[in-house]
Amino acid sequence: MGTAVKYETLSWDVSPAAAYVRAAQQQQGSYKAAISATIADLTVNLPSDVLADAGDASREVTRFDAELGGEIAPFSSVLLRTESAASSNIENLTASARAIAEAELPGAKTTANAKVIVANTAAMVAAINLADTIDSDAILAMHTALMRDVDPKSAGRWREEQVWIGGGAHGPRGAIFVPPHHSRVVAAIDDLLRFTRRDDIPALAQIAVAHAQFETIHPFADGNGRTGRALIQAMLRRKGLTRNVTVPVSAGLLTDTNSYFTALTPYREGDPAPIVRRVSEAAVAAVFNARALVGELHAVRAEWNDKITARSDSAVWRIADLLLRRPVISTALLAEELDIDSKHARRYLEPLSEAGIIIETSSGPRSRVWRSPAVIAALDAFAERARRGGLGR
Repeated sequence: MGTAVKYETLSWDVSPAAAYVRAAQQQQGSYKAAISATIADLTVNLPSDVLADAGDASREVTRFDAELGGEIAPFSSVLLRTESAASSNIENLTASARAIAEAELPGAKTTANAKVIVANTAAMVAAINLADTIDSDAILAMHTALMRDVDPKSAGRWREEQVWIGGGAHGPRGAIFVPPHHSRVVAAIDDLLRFTRRDDIPALAQIAVAHAQFETIHPFADGNGRTGRALIQAMLRRKGLTRNVTVPVSAGLLTDTNSYFTALTPYREGDPAPIVRRVSEAAVAAVFNARALVGELHAVRAEWNDKITARSDSAVWRIADLLLRRPVISTALLAEELDIDSKHARRYLEPLSEAGIIIETSSGPRSRVWRSPAVIAALDAFAERARRGGLGR
């Protein structure tokens, strides 16, 4: 038993509306669609060095999670956001840390990509919240959170059409990979979920195989990559590798997306070792990058201590703490998060502004927001390290 897909020959019919388009006409005829392997009872055979690397990576993830166990509040949401941004970046959806933080504020002006990344954060939250019970409903809930504002008709629904990866827009012929026919999706997902519930496979190897199988099934019309990486986070939590924070594995995958996508091909040909190796490498890279980010944010907060002149019981300090996880704030956010009346918010914001910790700006009609350049710079540096692969040990 292995992970190799089989293929079936199906027929592609061109719709009458597209019949006059030459590229569409060329799609008329037969094509081969994958039939994903059944893996519920898969014997996962991996080279000893791959298993050793997966074990080392698991220990790195667990150690990092434990390091932050005592200071979850400032960093859990930061790391969740970085994971969401990196996962979106893999799909070429990019936005600055400032744009993403602004997109989290109701009514603020921001970019379309930033809104999509915030939706991806919601999918990650759903994944972690549902980690105790990873079933069909949980996966559909992740997808709903991801797609409800982007494509509400398909959000939280298994696809009811053939999809393909690469090739042209008019049909599957000539595609790099054609996932299973939509009639096979539900059974394939049920098989995958049975595999995720097993406890006789090394955790990170199991997570990598589950992710690769999910991407092979491609159960949704859109959002498969981001939902599949949310599944990684759900399984990290379910398997006990993370308990406190999100380890941004997608940031590690982002360091070399070519090898990540390439590793899916041998998986579909029956060799899971490359994808297990790539996810292990990504987990280690993510830990080093996240550790650097946490160190930078600690340094920023320590520097603020020397700049802030306020009584020890002043709300100014609570706002400073909030800025670490929400680097763009508004008076409405202060009321929601810290119960500070919007009428009195400026008296607490002014000391931070005078110290150069925040900068006031406009975001939408009659809307004033304040941002922390230092925190935003640290988040952008994290993203840049991930993109360039500059995550040295």
